[in-house]
Amino acid sequence: MASSRLPLRRPQHVPGPTEPRLPRPAAPALTNAPLDYTYDGSFEGLLTVLFAIYDRRAAPNSIQPTDAVQGGLFAQAVEVETHEATAARVWDGLLRHMDEEARTRLFHTFLSEQPDRELLIFRYADLAMRSARDIADNYADDNVRRVARIAQQMYREKHRMEAFVRFEKTADGLFHATIEPDFDVLPLIAPHFTKRYADQRWLIFDKRRRYGLYYDLHRTDVVQFDAGASPQRTTDISATVLDEREPLFKVLWQAYFDHVNIPERRNIKLHRRHMPLRYWKYLSEKQPREQRFEPIKNKRPIQPGNALLE
Repeated sequence: MASSRLPLRRPQHVPGPTEPRLPRPAAPALTNAPLDYTYDGSFEGLLTVLFAIYDRRAAPNSIQPTDAVQGGLFAQAVEVETHEATAARVWDGLLRHMDEEARTRLFHTFLSEQPDRELLIFRYADLAMRSARDIADNYADDNVRRVARIAQQMYREKHRMEAFVRFEKTADGLFHATIEPDFDVLPLIAPHFTKRYADQRWLIFDKRRRYGLYYDLHRTDVVQFDAGASPQRTTDISATVLDEREPLFKVLWQAYFDHVNIPERRNIKLHRRHMPLRYWKYLSEKQPREQRFEPIKNKRPIQPGNALLE
């Protein structure tokens, strides 16, 4: 997959429960004047910036993607070129100051697209490197609380996307789905769909961020789309592109949804809590019905004298 979307995955040794961890090296003192840093917007680029901060011993005033930089009147931003080897070194080195779960939270924070995510990640990492013990449960610190809260939000959004994705089959056998999550969760749901749908080709497109995941029966890759090159919603796909049985699949899915529903136990407020309205436009069961719902009439009333009543 593209390195700009996924964390670095490198073989690494994780100490066992009885094996001592490597000693925590002291973080360099940031004694020089603060600087503004820019990078290419990738996660590897941000890790390279973290290395540059300690190499220059200059704390960041700001860390911004190059295409969104807002420079000051006199300050000249330092542009940091991405180096994958350096990024991998930083990514592995973080395990000397935090456990793997805490490190994963930093990647989730990056995917959250918060306006100040870069500075938040730096502050969390810097605090971890300057502490004598694990900071993951130090909720007295605002940065730790924010990272933990963002991680919870990302987990909920990931879980919902894994549950609410609805595929449509095209004439060439490709299963296509469109989503519009609040956060950039495609890198997080890729393992789930790769494992669950390993026997079919599929494409999940993030309409808001204009990129997607494509699985070709062998590997899952990140694919980019030009403006206007993708459907606005799944229901906008031309009928000539869809498999001829797709309308039947949709009717069957809606019929299944209607028949497992229990009208007497309907709770709209609870339903919207678990399935927010913003997801409905991409759910087959929430589209206008092409056939009127008719209850299944396959039950015969029990007659008096039936053995079941005795």
